[in-house]
Amino acid sequence: MEGETCGIRVSGMQFAYDDQPSLFVDFSLNISPGSRCLLVGANGSGKTTLLKILAGKHMVGGRDVVRVLNSSAFHDTHLVCSGDLSYLGGSWTKTVGSAGEVPLQGDFSAEHMIFGVEGVDPIRRENLIELLDIDLEWRMHKVSDGQRRRVQICMGLLHPFQVLLLDEVTVDLDVVARMDLLDFFKEECEQRGATIVYATHIFDGLETWATDLAYIQSGDLKRTEKLSELPELKSYSNLLSVVESWLRSEIKIEKKKPDNPLIKVQKTSPFDASPFRSSRHMAYYR
Repeated sequence: MEGETCGIRVSGMQFAYDDQPSLFVDFSLNISPGSRCLLVGANGSGKTTLLKILAGKHMVGGRDVVRVLNSSAFHDTHLVCSGDLSYLGGSWTKTVGSAGEVPLQGDFSAEHMIFGVEGVDPIRRENLIELLDIDLEWRMHKVSDGQRRRVQICMGLLHPFQVLLLDEVTVDLDVVARMDLLDFFKEECEQRGATIVYATHIFDGLETWATDLAYIQSGDLKRTEKLSELPELKSYSNLLSVVESWLRSEIKIEKKKPDNPLIKVQKTSPFDASPFRSSRHMAYYR
């Protein structure tokens, strides 16, 4: 409706990387404000690409194809500069307005990085430092991946966001830090009406955390619905089992497709076709 603030709206999106077949064809997705939406799918299904498109890192179509907070995700740069739209991905960098990508692995302290972000509410900053159990004396080139990830997440959350896009950012965190962070995200959505899209392969505790789910298969949106209305959760013990059943069905369908000799690639491992290939997240499953 006109005048109503949208969270995220994608309408008939087309996208392909250079010299590659189309990944998204007539793709549409709507996520309401205040939602905590899980983005699930096999490796290579398009989750990271979709998040980067929503973050304005790739241009697609016209101004109205990808809308975030009633603005064009790519064209309206004020979304990122204001902090209303925030993206946290797998690289050890943080996008800070016009400053571009700031590396997180140099010989400097966590305090230098965190307190170097301007215009921050000091109470929010202290709360995040405590929440993520950050030692301000950490040297960024000497700490573990998990400690470095905590600093990255802290910096990405210093400014209150309206839309937050998360791409596997909790993979290096221990169980306690991950659950505390998810509680923080839930409060941000419930108290401020923020919207979160979270791509992950770690599903512990997400049955009661998420409000929505979007399942992507090879660039196609196969399922999108309220998590509370997901019929499979009545038959399976947890969300991991539900998603696993979808991905195993996906593998069976792919195996039944006839080989194309022009693009056939020799496999070196019987696990190459698995959606969990090269995934160390399975240690978190239960």
